[in-house]
Amino acid sequence: MGDFKFHTFNTFGTKIFSAMAELENPNTMPNLLTFLSSLLEEVAESNDASSGFKAQQISVFQGLTRPSISIQSYLDRIYKYANCSPSCFIVAYVYLDRFAQRQPSLPINSFNVHRLLITSVMVAAKFMDDLYYNNAYYAKVGGISTIEMNFLEVGFLFGLGFNLNVTPNTFHAYFSYLQRKMMLQQPPPPSILAEASHSCFGEEENSHQNKQLALNCS
Repeated sequence: MGDFKFHTFNTFGTKIFSAMAELENPNTMPNLLTFLSSLLEEVAESNDASSGFKAQQISVFQGLTRPSISIQSYLDRIYKYANCSPSCFIVAYVYLDRFAQRQPSLPINSFNVHRLLITSVMVAAKFMDDLYYNNAYYAKVGGISTIEMNFLEVGFLFGLGFNLNVTPNTFHAYFSYLQRKMMLQQPPPPSILAEASHSCFGEEENSHQNKQLALNCS
């Protein structure tokens, strides 16, 4: 039994080290950011179209107008200036999915996606990295005030239920999904986004079943 546990630990450890090594590849992150941007844009546009039919929660994340900067450019800016480890973007992706699942009355749309992005990356950096910039710095990167950044952090943490831990199994599952999609070099089809409203990631830490990984758009 002990040998089995040790073998399992080594297997997951090898997968994580392999994933992190892949993220350090200079060609990986641009593709990853491009796919994440296309995914978030698809989700935001879908929720924009259906916003008139759903009751939405008033939130610190919701802006009065759509930011002029695109999701792609905003994510590229965060990557350029945040100087966090590449794995933070995978963890931020996990956090965004958890947030979407726990806050169905606050769907990701064009009015809140930028604030959710900067906040998720900042929280991920604080959780993952030994060294990270403070809220004032992330506020400048995100083009908002420090006070607003502080409120966004608190709102995000409560929205997650303070569930910040990401197991190696979960990290690898999310990264593997993104990696497969990057290899295909195609944006997620609308059918995946439609299915996401009925089935979430389902983070069964010990499950080895295939998961349909996509952000919840409900």
